[in-house]
Amino acid sequence: MDIEAAGLIGWALLAVAMLAAGAAGGFVAGLLGVGGGIVIVPVLDLLLGRLGIPDEWRMHVAVATALATVIPTSISSTRAHHARGSVDWGLARRWAVPMLLGSFGGSLVAAQLPSRVLAAVFGFACVLIALKMLLPLDHVRLAKSPPRGVSGWAIASVIGSVSSMMGIGGGSLSVPTMTLAGESIHRAVGTAAFFGFVISVPGTLGYLLARPEAALPTATIGLVSIVGLMFLAPATIMTAPLGARTAHTMSRRTLT
Repeated sequence: MDIEAAGLIGWALLAVAMLAAGAAGGFVAGLLGVGGGIVIVPVLDLLLGRLGIPDEWRMHVAVATALATVIPTSISSTRAHHARGSVDWGLARRWAVPMLLGSFGGSLVAAQLPSRVLAAVFGFACVLIALKMLLPLDHVRLAKSPPRGVSGWAIASVIGSVSSMMGIGGGSLSVPTMTLAGESIHRAVGTAAFFGFVISVPGTLGYLLARPEAALPTATIGLVSIVGLMFLAPATIMTAPLGARTAHTMSRRTLT
């Protein structure tokens, strides 16, 4: 096999891997109300070296690109959940502004962090999310309804900032927060899908405005890989409604 043919095969495998990651991320986004980044970020971190991203910026670009894919994914997922009446628009209005501000600030901070710190933030948050899913907490309620006022703003802003630093739509954090505060799981998942849009737009803007200290490939704007986005976004858009439909066929206990 000559070098040119080997290169074409390598690019084809890269495209297939990104499409598969996007499809998986989109399905999980619709199913759980997340943005899909929790699936996409680790895959991108492994693949972006092939696009010429330096190791010290690979995690940044993975997070930023994954968050950019949440924009179309969350729109597709929110529409599917809204059609089934599972979006709490009252809570969405109360938490949208602090979540938006937190996301923008989180992306600005993340762009300045060393790669190992950003990876540690992602890994630590994933461990906490996994522990919550493993523990039998589905019947635990800390409040009758999601908090309002200053406490609601504080919670929403933290969810927004941490989510943008992880490259996720926030559902992994907002769904357990809402269910612990009395929201039903199906309504929490649907509302979290909308929160993904609220988080991803300002967070992506922050990453687009970033000016890394290394020369990244021309197909990278700020810290967002346009090539990665082109492969990932169509796949996530296609599978997010399927995940949402699947969520509404599942029992509360199974979905939790």
